[in-house]
Amino acid sequence: MTLRTMRWSALALLALASAACSVSEDEEVQLGQETSAQIEEQVPLITDPAITRYVEDLGKDIASRSSRPDLPWQFRVVNSSDVNAFAVPGGFIYINRGLIERAQRMDELAGVLGHEIGHVVLRHSAEQIESRNRTSGVVTAVCVLTSLCDGGIAQVAINVAGSAWFARHSRADEAEADSAGVYAVIASGISPEGIPSFFGTLLRERQQQPTVLDDWFSSHPLEEERVARTRALIESIPSQQLDGLASDSDDFQALKARLEMLPPAPRTGPPTQ
Repeated sequence: MTLRTMRWSALALLALASAACSVSEDEEVQLGQETSAQIEEQVPLITDPAITRYVEDLGKDIASRSSRPDLPWQFRVVNSSDVNAFAVPGGFIYINRGLIERAQRMDELAGVLGHEIGHVVLRHSAEQIESRNRTSGVVTAVCVLTSLCDGGIAQVAINVAGSAWFARHSRADEAEADSAGVYAVIASGISPEGIPSFFGTLLRERQQQPTVLDDWFSSHPLEEERVARTRALIESIPSQQLDGLASDSDDFQALKARLEMLPPAPRTGPPTQ
């Protein structure tokens, strides 16, 4: 597979997603801005400039090489020990501190960012919201795209009028986002091996502590077959295109050390039973 073929594959995925979603890009961005503002009133964000700058720079570098580089991409770190990440339409990405703390290498964090960028590029969240006809407005959008309305959350209090639906990306959506993430990180000079590597870490942890990763697994269907499929995709890419790609960096390890210096993060997901 050549780089040109990879680009066409990504563009084909985008074309299929765009055809399936009638929400215009302007509407998507406006909805994302409204939803992001609502989220940031409700969740605790890390404001340490070194941490936020690193994640923002890494995320924007990957997003700038996607097929939708002109979206107003923003990347935020949620001060939560839960392992989770979610994407809001229009290019607004949220990564939980607990997820970064689980990542051992830079390419693992980059892979998660690439995956979430893939959801935005392929308009998965916009399709979810469109299918629900925006019944309950921005507050429902917050519930659709996060686990914040699941109940029992001390740090978050969102009152929802009527029914709320919760984001449960389909396995097809997750597979598409995985593929988009692989191509995006490669274009940024980063090894795609971080994607199946991090997923494998989560699967092993779920076997040892089944309830600790409930938030991630409830909104990101994940099984061994998906990890194997991602590895197979990487193996199908000519080795010369993978040579010399970065897997880790001193800056990422400095980020991890800086996170350890902060007070312990709270949980923001539903309490375990």
